[in-house]
Amino acid sequence: MTAHPHLHWSTLGESTQGLEHRWAGLWNVTVDRAASPALPPPETDLWVVSADAEEPPPALLKAMAEVNALPLLLLRAEGKAPSMKALMAWSALGSARWGVYSDDPPRPGLRPLAAHVAPLTAGQALNLGLVGVSAAMLDVLEKARAAAATRATVLLQGDSGTGKELVARAIHRLSAEADQPFVPVHCGAIPDNLIESELFGYTKGAFTDARKDTPGKFREANGGTIFLDEVGTMPLSAQVRLLRVLQEREVQPLGGGGPVRVEVRVVAASNIDLWKRVQEGHFREDLFYRLEVIPIALPPLKTRREEIPFLAQHFLNRKAREHGLYPKALHPSVDAFLMTLPWPGNVRQLENALERAIVLSAAKPVLTREDFHFLVARETELETELPPPAPVAPPAAPDLPAEGLDLNQVVSDMEKNLMLQSLQITRGNKKRAAELLGLKRTTFLEKMKRLDLEDGGDDVE
Repeated sequence: MTAHPHLHWSTLGESTQGLEHRWAGLWNVTVDRAASPALPPPETDLWVVSADAEEPPPALLKAMAEVNALPLLLLRAEGKAPSMKALMAWSALGSARWGVYSDDPPRPGLRPLAAHVAPLTAGQALNLGLVGVSAAMLDVLEKARAAAATRATVLLQGDSGTGKELVARAIHRLSAEADQPFVPVHCGAIPDNLIESELFGYTKGAFTDARKDTPGKFREANGGTIFLDEVGTMPLSAQVRLLRVLQEREVQPLGGGGPVRVEVRVVAASNIDLWKRVQEGHFREDLFYRLEVIPIALPPLKTRREEIPFLAQHFLNRKAREHGLYPKALHPSVDAFLMTLPWPGNVRQLENALERAIVLSAAKPVLTREDFHFLVARETELETELPPPAPVAPPAAPDLPAEGLDLNQVVSDMEKNLMLQSLQITRGNKKRAAELLGLKRTTFLEKMKRLDLEDGGDDVE
């Protein structure tokens, strides 16, 4: 026998009109008929409060502070709209949903908006495939986390390659529905005559090749998230049907049959200005407003250059693992070089550049500026070509002064300088620093101790 979720109703002395018995098929209902409400039971999934009065009793305000984020539904008689004064007074309870007394039971899954959402840490963002260092990306991550605490529709806008799908997946993974489906749909890749059947499904015989009932992407995503990429390319006929799905939370399959209820979060994305598409008559204005509940603008990479070294190191490690290659290091001069480039392809172009450099660098343990020379080749049509790096001459031995010198000290200083350079290039990884100098790791650690560089502890990965 399936256990129903628990609904607790505080009537505040008002009549229930017998609705608790009609709701029993969907909820396990308990009723508190006292004028001064008690705390709901710990197992409560939804707290319903009769809100016909102009303001909540003080005891309710106190109780709300103790139950924190419990979903709250306020009921009033149908046709009895709350006054502005009443709305202001009841809003003191926090984020709540309003409803009317009805034979139709409340839907499970109601929950309030998050009042405060802690920002993502750098480690959490990296686990989601995102690097948040710049102020612009920190703002994106904060909005993504706030959106994930609700089921509100999200509109992501930004140039191609800025990471819109990554943000969509992050919103899904941070949400309460993280264990439910995430269904990506690239609207621009589906022919206009197929997009409606692809999204909303169809019944057998709806058209020539419809040999069986097919649920469509919205029903596949039921309970989770559907990601509509490049939604601005959707034809107007499909936009009408999408608008109905967002309004009614139900899909109508092609070919007939009754509408099917769906509970799904919609995250839409566009690399073109949707409002401009509206003004041009290519996108419905009412649909635009439905999608733009929580708008998030993703900044291009050229406006957040301070993130490039972190992204480069992230892709360097990840691509080496993907291709089964030994981890490589970036020479410090590469970071400054990468930060000067325009990156019209944004983060995706940077990722592909790191992958290309890793694969083509053969057995080189350190990637230098020369390994990224191909990035400048496209720019040389407009700018002076980057000169090839000059051959590195062996360091000249210092002239012997007339008064002589301490050979051991000179050798020690040169050894120390080279070891510091190797540690800088490998970002503190002693094993790889030792290999750059042709030393065993144990020998490298012994020299570090002797030269008083460090205590010879564990490697920094």
